[in-house]
Amino acid sequence: QVQLAESGGGLVQAGGSLRLSCAASGSIFSFNSMGWYRQAPGKQRELVATITSVDITNYADSVKGRFTISRDNAKNTVYLQMNSLKPEDTGVYYCKARRVRTTTGWYDYWGQGTQVTVSS
Repeated sequence: QVQLAESGGGLVQAGGSLRLSCAASGSIFSFNSMGWYRQAPGKQRELVATITSVDITNYADSVKGRFTISRDNAKNTVYLQMNSLKPEDTGVYYCKARRVRTTTGWYDYWGQGTQVTVSS
């Protein structure tokens, strides 16, 4: 059983910062990658940032230079530092963990989400 718990969302003015946390119930070494996705009303869920078990990172073009994904293995936690926030960053942010095995393929685990609202 895997559980992902997001926290750190809230209301912030444009130009401000927030740090999201995703705490996993088990060791994050169990996952090949972890990441953050977001979904705005009326839009599909989109990738924000991912980080692999060997620290390869990937960012959506819209957040490059503003957001940073990182991990703390001792705390089994992945973070998303969000700076220079814009109103278009508003949405529900979801944590995802992916486990890949040569014998069984891949499987994704999702958190329940945390709301981020950026006002003008």
